[in-house]
Parts: sequence; structure tokens; C-alpha cells
Amino acid sequence: MKRIIIFSVAILFCISAVAAQNPQTKNNPVGKWKFEAPYAPEGYNTGLIDVNYADNKYSAAVSFPGSDYKIPGANVRFENDNLLFSVYIEGGDISIALKMESTAKMTGKAVSPDGDIPLTLTREVVKQQ
Repeated sequence: MKRIIIFSVAILFCISAVAAQNPQTKNNPVGKWKFEAPYAPEGYNTGLIDVNYADNKYSAAVSFPGSDYKIPGANVRFENDNLLFSVYIEGGDISIALKMESTAKMTGKAVSPDGDIPLTLTREVVKQQ
């Protein structure tokens, strides 16, 4: 009886250790995301956010229609299905906080000096040739 209890405790400990090593993130933010920010100033209310993962860290870049320039994100983090980063636009830091709702949708906000701006992102579908 004592061996069964010790064996059960050992199994539970092993399961807990393995579960603790696996991140709780179930979605992957890597890809191109089209965003809409209806309350943002004209010219900044739509665009693309490109999220990448290399060398064990995430990166993000924001681009707007009519421009090939990508604004790099700083302090990019992805944990518990939340993507957080900041960008420097028009002389000010804009903090972006997004939550993955599914593999194809994120929602969140951009915090600017003028206030919070709601964001909705949808994953761009890669066209096969």
C-alpha cells in the first residue's frame, strides 16, 4: 500500500513538472495581421502588423497604407495569449496591447497620448500559387 501511494505522488509530481514547463499559450501570433482602428487619426486607422519569432524572441513591425516603411516594435512580448509592444509614431510612444481571441483574430488597444484606441486584427491568409 505504501508503494502505491509513493508511486501515485511521484506520478502527480512528474505531471505537474511537465505542465509547468509548457507555456499556457495556445495560439501563435506569428504572421501578418491586418488591423483596423476606427477611432485613430486618418492615415493611421488601418494597416498591417507583421509578427515574427527568431532567436527565441518575438518582433513586430507596423506599416500603414501608402508606405513601404515598417515601424519596428520595441519591448515585444507574447505570453498567455497577450501580445504587447510599443511603437514610436509622430514623436510619441504608442503602447499596443492585444489579446488573441482565436488563431485568426486579435483584439486590444493602442494607448496614445490622446487616449485609448480600440484595435481589431485579422490574420492575413497567405495565397498559394
